[in-house]
Amino acid sequence: MMAGSSVPVDLLNPGQVFACLGLLEAAEELCGEATGTFDWTDSTDVRFRLSALGDQAPVLTVLEFLDEASVKSIAPLGSNHSTDEWGVPTVSAGCNEFPFRTPTSPATLPACLENNSGQKLLIEHWGDSTKRDNVKFWAGARGKPGAAFAQDALELVHGRIAEHAGNPFALAAEQTSSFRFDWRRDYVPIDAGFSPNEHKKQIVMQGYPLVELLAAIGLSHARPFRHHKRHYSYGVIGSEELTHHPAIFLRAALGARAAPIPGIPFRLFRMDLDWPGKENQARCITSVTEETQTT
Repeated sequence: MMAGSSVPVDLLNPGQVFACLGLLEAAEELCGEATGTFDWTDSTDVRFRLSALGDQAPVLTVLEFLDEASVKSIAPLGSNHSTDEWGVPTVSAGCNEFPFRTPTSPATLPACLENNSGQKLLIEHWGDSTKRDNVKFWAGARGKPGAAFAQDALELVHGRIAEHAGNPFALAAEQTSSFRFDWRRDYVPIDAGFSPNEHKKQIVMQGYPLVELLAAIGLSHARPFRHHKRHYSYGVIGSEELTHHPAIFLRAALGARAAPIPGIPFRLFRMDLDWPGKENQARCITSVTEETQTT
């Protein structure tokens, strides 16, 4: 039996697009046979549609997982790296099980999300040492590891997810730090005219922790295309008559610079970034524009 669901998405918000792939990747792990498509037939109500095995809406299955999940980091066997000082327990990987080269610090140790039933989702894109860009926009936060960012986000959404099941990307919370995927929270002080960090008693930034978590999961097998440090592009595919696509096609579309599959509707977006602090450390998204029209 297959079940389906959909969520509203802003295609001009890269974090939300990545989060749609996160829903797809998580549904594949938790349910099986997940497929999806972006539906922009109604420009006032653009949606991501998802289906997977089971009798429950796959989006709800993913959200229920996150609502009870906890985080631990995974270190190479014999490594001294640990995220314990950030309150995230560290476990050792088995022999030949670590997903990339041994990191030089705890910052990029993989994060493992696990629920009460023992189901797991791994977040590890930030340690990627292949030719693909690791899309690590956070940096310089006193060495704070990705696993700790994931834990912070989970703590902000626990107990609140059910009320946002119909529109999970709208779940907002006071968020002091993030993976910087959802640009609704971010700013560049020189552009804003001041730094909210200097007015912490008066201003607390509103972030979107569920988008951040799902976006990090969504980059497990797909990345936007990096032109240079401050310019990326990403693509999405739709469908005629709302036919869903296997995950491999949506992954390919995310990093494509032209329609990856002839005859399938494709849209391409450009995102520009800037340095909110010191150059070559953290980056934040400052503008997003569409580069091509629907085909």
